[in-house]
Amino acid sequence: MGRNLDSKCQQCRRVGEKLFLKGERCNTPKCAMVKRNYPPGFHGPTRGRRKLSDYGTQLMEKQKAKKYYNVMEKQFRLTFEKASKKSGDSGKNFLRLLETRLDNVVFRLGFATSRTQARQLVNHGHFDVNGVKTDIASYIVKPGQEISVRVRSRKNPYFKQLSEKLKKAELPGWLNLQAAELKAKVLHEPTDNDLPTNINVQMIIEYYSK
Repeated sequence: MGRNLDSKCQQCRRVGEKLFLKGERCNTPKCAMVKRNYPPGFHGPTRGRRKLSDYGTQLMEKQKAKKYYNVMEKQFRLTFEKASKKSGDSGKNFLRLLETRLDNVVFRLGFATSRTQARQLVNHGHFDVNGVKTDIASYIVKPGQEISVRVRSRKNPYFKQLSEKLKKAELPGWLNLQAAELKAKVLHEPTDNDLPTNINVQMIIEYYSK
């Protein structure tokens, strides 16, 4: 299945909640979910949201999580299968794997304003993991590893002005950021409290169990 070609705002309106796909704009009155909180399309304002079947609800939750983490179907399914093979709660394992993707970590650290931008920065080779250039967005970071902006990338105007902005970043407890050095360390895996609460992972498990 290919990448969703709907506009980012339409994707949020379709699932009925903010997925923060457009970075800082999502926190302003310009956000489409503030201005047009109804499904996209000609009949959206009058028809409202249709009641979904169990399967439809499970599918919608899976689609929402995919958009939230900016992951395509094949990678999303592979991550789910990997989580299912680990011991413990497969749902929480799944969310932990998604949270520790390099592109998501770059976003969580404030190096990017959206996961889409984070993925682009990673793919363009702007980051090292433990001193080694890493340009794979799906790379899973591990406790003790250090993520840093590459030395040559620090000359880029985007990163030059980033240090001051990073000092105001709100970070999850499993990450430690040194804003002035444009580097961070993974202290431990995300705890249960660090996992997103807006994703009903049980519905995703049920969807893939059919």
